[in-house]
Amino acid sequence: MARLARVAATVLASVALTSACGGTPAAPAGPPVASGVAATGADSPSAAPTGAVAAPSPIARSVPVRLLIPSIGVDTPVISLGLAPDGTVQVPPIEANAPAGWYRGSPTPGQTGPSVILAHVTVGRYGDGAFLHLSRLKVGDLVTARLRDGALAVFAVDRVQTVAKAQFPTRAVYGNVNRPELRLITCGGPRDSTGGGYLDNVVVYASLVSSGG
Repeated sequence: MARLARVAATVLASVALTSACGGTPAAPAGPPVASGVAATGADSPSAAPTGAVAAPSPIARSVPVRLLIPSIGVDTPVISLGLAPDGTVQVPPIEANAPAGWYRGSPTPGQTGPSVILAHVTVGRYGDGAFLHLSRLKVGDLVTARLRDGALAVFAVDRVQTVAKAQFPTRAVYGNVNRPELRLITCGGPRDSTGGGYLDNVVVYASLVSSGG
């Protein structure tokens, strides 16, 4: 978990996390500023609400190979992503039927901590991306990660946030948490009038509700 926090600070994961929805990510100019533009809450790691049912136990590490979100029609392969030469998180390829990507500097889905998966909202001339409708998710919607070892990690959406890329909530996305959680990230909001892509990111926060094989 400490390693994840260090990676978050170094990577700045994010300003450019998915700025490549139709383009190539740019290196961030400096640390993101805490966001006040959220559906529920500030730039801080999430925690189980008081009185909530205890979260399921973490599951064994196994990389995700597929992601399913029935409420918005997502059924996509998942590839592994690392860091680009400029220190930002890589993004999935700009191609037809581009897959989602799991950031391998984060826990695998179902492990304690925030597992980070990103995908494009659009893929340039190829049209719609896997996360085209990510912003439509609602609290309670289910997200299932299928893992390489055959296990399933099922998460329920806790909140959905749209935030300017310049104010990306790095701590909330990458900061330590004491239970298995998931972060889904894509581009959103209006397009940059200069042709530089989207101005915002959509971030979905979810927590593990069940697991199985």
